[in-house]
Amino acid sequence: MWQSIVHWCLDPSIQILVIGMLLSFIAGIAVCKTRIGTRKDLSTHNTKENDEAFFRAIQYIISSNHDRAIEEFTKSIQINSDVIETYVALGNLFRAKGDIGKAIRIRQSITLRQNIDERIKTDALLDMGLDYRSGGFLDRALKIFTKVIKKDPSNLRALEEIKKIYEDMKEWEHAYEILQKISRISNKNYDNILAHHLVEIGKIQQKKGNTAKAISLFNRAISVYNGCVDAYLHLGDIYFKEHKHKKAISTWKKIAEFQPRFTYLAYKRLEQSYSLMKNLKPVEEFLKKAIQTHPDVFAHMALAQYYYNSDNITDALSEITNALTLDPCFWGAVRLKGEILLKHKRHDEALLAYRELIENLNLPYINFRCVHCGFQTNELSWQCPQCKKWDTIYPTNIHAFKTDPVHIKGEPFPRLKGITPKTAT
Repeated sequence: MWQSIVHWCLDPSIQILVIGMLLSFIAGIAVCKTRIGTRKDLSTHNTKENDEAFFRAIQYIISSNHDRAIEEFTKSIQINSDVIETYVALGNLFRAKGDIGKAIRIRQSITLRQNIDERIKTDALLDMGLDYRSGGFLDRALKIFTKVIKKDPSNLRALEEIKKIYEDMKEWEHAYEILQKISRISNKNYDNILAHHLVEIGKIQQKKGNTAKAISLFNRAISVYNGCVDAYLHLGDIYFKEHKHKKAISTWKKIAEFQPRFTYLAYKRLEQSYSLMKNLKPVEEFLKKAIQTHPDVFAHMALAQYYYNSDNITDALSEITNALTLDPCFWGAVRLKGEILLKHKRHDEALLAYRELIENLNLPYINFRCVHCGFQTNELSWQCPQCKKWDTIYPTNIHAFKTDPVHIKGEPFPRLKGITPKTAT
C-alpha cells in the first residue's frame, strides 16, 4: 500500500486527479447542504456508507486500479445520487480509461438535471468538451466549448481549450484572436505566442505567393515580440530570395542580439549571403563576436569550417579544439578534425581522433529538450509536440551535427554541418 502511495506522489497526473476529486467532494458536501438542505431523508448510516465508498474509490485510484474505483464510485452514487461531484469524478475516470461515450453520458445527465446551479451545468458542459477533445473529436469539442463561452464569456479554461484546438487545426488567425481575448481577460503577457501565431499566418501567405503580406506579418510578429527567432529567419529568407542580401544579413544578425542561444541558426544563412556578395570576411568577424558574447560549440565549429574553407588549417584545428573543450563528445568536430588530418597526411593524429570518436559512440545523443515537460527530439520546433507549450524547446547536450543534418521546420537552408569543406565563391 505504501509503495502505491509513493508511486502516486511521483505521478503528477494521478495526483491532480485525486486532489481534484477530494476537493470536489468536500466542496460538493458544502454545496449540497446549501442547495438542498440537510437532506434529512438520508440516514446517518447511509451517509457514512457513502463516504466510505468514496474514499475506497480514492484508494483504488492511488493503487492504479481504476476499474475498482469505478465500482466504488458507482456504489456511492447508488447510496446518494444527489452528490454531483461523485458523477464528475466518475466521468473523469471514464475519460482517463478512454471510455469517452460513458463519460459524455454522465456529463449529459448532469446538464439535464433540474434545480441545480447553472455553474455546475457549465462545468459539466466544459468536461464534456474535454471528453470529446480527449477522444479526438475536435469539431464536437469546439462546439461544446463555444457553448460554454456563450454561457460564460470569461471562462478562461474554455478559451484555452478553444485556442489549443485552433492550433491543432492550424487555424492560426482564430487562435490569434482567441489568445488576444485570453490576454485581455487574464491580464497576462502572451506576446511570444501571439508572435508565433502571426508567423504561422505569414507562412501561409508566403506559400500562397503573397510575399508582401508575409513580410508585413513577419515584421508585425517582431514588433509584438522582438525575440521571435522564427520571424527573423523567414523574413531574412524572403529578402535572400529577392537578392536583398544586406537586408537579409541585417535581419538574421538580430537573432544574435535578442536570442543569442539560437544564433547558430543564422550561421549558414550568413555564409550563403556573404559568399554571393563576394566577401566572406564579415562571416569571420561575426563568428568571432558570437564566440565572445555567447560561446558554444556551433560558433567554434562554424568558424573552424570558415578557416578550413580558406585553407587556414592551423586556425581551423584550433577552433575544433575549442569546440571539443566545450564538448568532448562533439562528433562532428572529431570527424572534421580527422578529415583535415588525413588530408594533410597526419595519419597517426587522425587515428587518435577517430579512436576517441568510437569510444564515445555509446553516449546518449540529445539534440533538443522541452524545459516544461522534458520531451526530447532531434528536431527544433517552436511549439512542443507533447505539452503544446511555446518557446520551451532549447538545444541541450548537443554533441554534433549529423551527416544528415537536423531538420528545422520551414528552414530552406541546411544547417551548417561542419564536416565537408566548401570552397567560397
